[in-house]
Amino acid sequence: MQIRNLTTLLAGGLLLAGNAMADRPGGDWISIEDALSKARAAGYTELHKIEADSDGYWEGEGLKQDGRLYEFRIDGKSGQVIRDQLED
Repeated sequence: MQIRNLTTLLAGGLLLAGNAMADRPGGDWISIEDALSKARAAGYTELHKIEADSDGYWEGEGLKQDGRLYEFRIDGKSGQVIRDQLED
């Protein structure tokens, strides 16, 4: 239930941001819901942020099982997690 609420909140926030967002997902990208699912599959138990990057990625951060903050990058088209590291 918490993840569903987070997805709704994030998607709503992206819609409300409208023209204020400099970077937007491309038309051929995976959806934000799919990106969140990929992050959960990579071990994220709590997601704090996700946004479209101008380089073609979903970028975000969140906590993993160890309670530490990590950042991730997911390819916008393939959905492959290409960065998964501790936040500096």
